[in-house]
Amino acid sequence: MGYIGKTPTPAPLTASDITDGIITSAKISDGTIATADIADSAVTKAKTTGVVSDPFRNIIINGDMSIAQRDVTATGISSTSYNTVDRFQTNISSMGTWTQSQSTTVPSGQGFAYSLKMDCTTADASPSAGDQVVIEQKVEGQNLQYLNFGTSSAKSITFSFWVRSNKTGTYCASLFNNDQSKWFSKQYTISSADTWEKKTLTYAGDTSNAFNNDNGTSLRCRFWLGAGSTYTSGTITSTWTTESGNEGSLASGQVNLADSTSNEWYVTGVQVEAGTSASDFEFLPVDVNIARCQRYYYVFADKRGTANPATEQRGVGVGVTHYANQVICEITTPTIMRTHPSYDQITGSNYFTYYHDQTTDDFDSFVGFAQLGNRKIMVRNTNQISASLGTCGQVYINDSNAFAALDAEL
Repeated sequence: MGYIGKTPTPAPLTASDITDGIITSAKISDGTIATADIADSAVTKAKTTGVVSDPFRNIIINGDMSIAQRDVTATGISSTSYNTVDRFQTNISSMGTWTQSQSTTVPSGQGFAYSLKMDCTTADASPSAGDQVVIEQKVEGQNLQYLNFGTSSAKSITFSFWVRSNKTGTYCASLFNNDQSKWFSKQYTISSADTWEKKTLTYAGDTSNAFNNDNGTSLRCRFWLGAGSTYTSGTITSTWTTESGNEGSLASGQVNLADSTSNEWYVTGVQVEAGTSASDFEFLPVDVNIARCQRYYYVFADKRGTANPATEQRGVGVGVTHYANQVICEITTPTIMRTHPSYDQITGSNYFTYYHDQTTDDFDSFVGFAQLGNRKIMVRNTNQISASLGTCGQVYINDSNAFAALDAEL
């Protein structure tokens, strides 16, 4: 007997109904599957294993705290300076004294080897109104144009990080459009003492205020650790706010990490990216990471043996005596620096040596500096050299406290 009635609707196919290789490119002609045929979220990360998307999505450089060219520990910090971990500046205004270090205390199982640690060594339990303690990274405007700030297509920014402290309570993290003097601060809470916690904060894009398209400071990504009433007296805002007259909203509710020498604060895995959610931290190969840092700071000779990478780099370069009592060295930078750099060195008695003609001229420092191109620098000593005109030799560091570097930080 034939089937009488409505033809039954077959059940939809599932992944288990399709064996490997049954669907091939020959069986699907071009254009037969359109965007409308694919439901939202049908293609997931799990279904695209091995596909790398959005490389260099992290606006922050060295967010895993793995590069520390200057040193791994700095003590007696009480003012604004770069101290240990590359690209992160300490901004202190009369609010305690601190030790900063590249720490090996990290969240377990997350892939991090280092964190940045702040340790209060001189307390300030009653800060004046304008006092502050801040850790921040500054970002060039030309790296931010894809965020479309100042247009109707402005993208949201998500700020994520791992943080730990013995002092629980409310902390603030701010984004600052340095070109337009606009701030946007958000609060986060450290809930459990001495426990790593991941925080994610999302800031709406600014449709009214663009970033300059240049190599200057356009975005400042800031962690507040303490602040006086100038910055804490207001109410936290929910939008980009003009700085002048609204400073009290910048660190509203912020705890004072400087109120005890028992206090410490760690951070790692810092990521700032376009969008409304945090992706997994973007780990970069060490050669890529250090090259990005060297755009801003380049240690070309170092005998301290403490900085990371912890390799002794005694040689400064080939020295030439073109003029009486002088030695000149030409330095080639590994990457184009952000701008013409300044010269950074530790000076002291006989810190450097010019070896020539089987003899040495010890000297205290380089006293001359010149830019020869976008990757060429000349340094020289002009008063402690005995070599004859036309002499060539090797210049190297002669003291375990000495280093020489080029600085093009924001």
